[in-house]
Amino acid sequence: MDEELRSLIDRLGEEAGESASYEELIATDDHELLARVLTEPEQPLWARELAAFRLGCAGDRRAFEALVLLLNHRDPERCVSAAYALARLGDPRTARAAAALATNSMRTAYAMQPVRLLTELRAPESVPALVTTLRGLLAPNDPHWRVALACVEGLGRLRDVRATEVLDAALDHPRLGAAAAAALSRLG
Repeated sequence: MDEELRSLIDRLGEEAGESASYEELIATDDHELLARVLTEPEQPLWARELAAFRLGCAGDRRAFEALVLLLNHRDPERCVSAAYALARLGDPRTARAAAALATNSMRTAYAMQPVRLLTELRAPESVPALVTTLRGLLAPNDPHWRVALACVEGLGRLRDVRATEVLDAALDHPRLGAAAAAALSRLG
């Protein structure tokens, strides 16, 4: 069992309590059972998250919509688990969904995992989305500077010259300057 699944199981175990269905969802290899949890009414959130995570990590695209919803959740731990599963899902829609979430200015507080996922995916949507998101966060007193920092670091890892202008603009930012300089030094 990998570390991410162990962390998910530990966290969701607290939510599920002594539920027999929790134990069943952990133990089963039946993708049909897991998929039903995503579509049946009145399933608890922990069950949907566990089913979506397991299906996503197994490459079953029926988990896509549930994982995207979890990627945009207010609970950071749910976002982390969803990003992990989406990165392994292999669904071509993932980058577009992550880009839409990262660039939604109404949801910037929840954009950290979509930004990190875009960096990991290295999809055609990644650099434009990170540039757009970072550009909107360059005010010195913006409360979402950690998301901006994730954009800067991601652009450095992606090494795409299209990021030069926005990284140059980030050089004067009190919390982003050093990371922006490091990112610029990595651009090809």
